[in-house]
Amino acid sequence: QVQLLESGGGLVQAGGSLRLSCAASGRTLSSGAFGWFRQAAGKEREFVAAISWSGGTTFYAESLKGRFTISRDTANNLVHLQMNTLTPEDTAVYYCAANRAPYPGLLTRRNTRVDYWGQGTQVTVSS
Repeated sequence: QVQLLESGGGLVQAGGSLRLSCAASGRTLSSGAFGWFRQAAGKEREFVAAISWSGGTTFYAESLKGRFTISRDTANNLVHLQMNTLTPEDTAVYYCAANRAPYPGLLTRRNTRVDYWGQGTQVTVSS
C-alpha cells in the first residue's frame, strides 16, 4: 500500500504564496504519475496539476497556468506544488494523488480513476 502525505498548507493573505509537498511512503511506487487536486467547500473535487515520474511532462488546469507550478524531487520521491499570487478562490483542501499508470494526462480527465490519495492539506487565503 502506498501512503501519500501532504504538507505545507496553511493560512496566507491574498497575493501570497505557498508551497505544498507530497511524500510517498510505504510500498513506494517505482513508476507512475502524480497529481494535485483541490476541493473547496460545497464544490466538487477538481484537477489542479499533474506530473510524470521523471518530472519531464506536466499538465495544468487551464485557469491555473502561470500561477501554479508542479515539480518532482525524484531523489526523495517528493512532489511539490508552488502556488503564487493566491486569491480567496484558491481556498480549498488540496489533495495529492498518484497513479501506477505512467501517463500524467490521465489525471486531467473528469472523474478519472486515481489509485492513491493523500489525506489532504487545508489552504486558506484571506482577503
